[in-house]
Amino acid sequence: MKEFFAKLTWEQVWGYVPHLEFLWPDFLWALLLVPAIILLYVLLLRRRKKGALSYGNLALVKAAMGRTNWRRHLPPALMLGALALLIVGMARPTAEVSLPSNRATILLAMDVSGSMRAADVKPSRIEAAQAAAREYIKGQPKDVVIGIVAFAATALLVQNPTTDRISLNSAIDRFELQRGTAVGSGILVSLATLFPQEDFPISSFGGGGGAFSSGEFGNRFAGARALGDPRARKEPEKKHVPVEPGSYKNAVIILLTDGATNAGYDPIEAARLAADYGVKVYTVGFGTTRGNVVGFGGFSMRAQLDDEALKKIADMTKGRYFHAASAEDLKAVYGVLSKQLVLETRQMEVTSFFALAAALLMMLAGGLSLAWFGRIL
Repeated sequence: MKEFFAKLTWEQVWGYVPHLEFLWPDFLWALLLVPAIILLYVLLLRRRKKGALSYGNLALVKAAMGRTNWRRHLPPALMLGALALLIVGMARPTAEVSLPSNRATILLAMDVSGSMRAADVKPSRIEAAQAAAREYIKGQPKDVVIGIVAFAATALLVQNPTTDRISLNSAIDRFELQRGTAVGSGILVSLATLFPQEDFPISSFGGGGGAFSSGEFGNRFAGARALGDPRARKEPEKKHVPVEPGSYKNAVIILLTDGATNAGYDPIEAARLAADYGVKVYTVGFGTTRGNVVGFGGFSMRAQLDDEALKKIADMTKGRYFHAASAEDLKAVYGVLSKQLVLETRQMEVTSFFALAAALLMMLAGGLSLAWFGRIL
């Protein structure tokens, strides 16, 4: 413990103190009243002490002063602290605080490739992933908007961003496993969902065919751009100017996969695009790096996790990589993501906290004075 305090610097100490800013900083000059009141208090004590010397029994006076010395000073000190807090409150302090976001959009990009059929995670990887996703959605504030992208050899927005939890759960329940793993395509469709006015190279990873392009899923997604239909693409009005990676605060992408990319758009290039738009991509590797043999469509395949690529995607976009080897691990990952993504840091006025602290100090000072001396100060 001694070594810790010996190495502690003022910069480190200041790091633990909230950095306050003030809307009306001129009121802080009133804090000069505090040392003036302390000086006045000391002068009054000296004057009272001189008056006490006129009494004959000095021993009795000293004994009484000795018994009550610290008690006499504590209530005034508390009142002085309350006054200082009120003055600071008059300056309208603001601080960065973390609050539940009311404007966040979260895109869940989930792997629905055949390898998710593997039963090394009971009852299966896909069922564990579905259960964890439903639990995650349930735990989000009602005003957080969530969308769902499913990807195998191609990718599709299966649920437009919405606050309707019933629709989100229904989309998750309707997942159908397909061949291939296109991690980059999942990122690209997620970006196209967040920035529908932009022209992403979606058509480069397949035409309008595939299992996702027909039936209910295909009809739900009116914007055929996610299916790779070149006719739905629009020429961009102007070239996008890259921003700082991770600087986009209104949305994030959570990407879950259990295998390596073997189809679709290059995931590293997709991550570079996400970084250019400032969107963080949090990647979740589900399963083991040694892989697992899975039978699907009459064929056997080895699903092997490419955690290095997932780490690089997260690093490039200023996100974070998580590895989940079991259903419980996956639930824990989603729990961590809830705390990271739902909270938003903003500058907020904290005058009320100073006023409350001042009121508590005043009540404490009055209560102690009444209990010890039978009067309020």
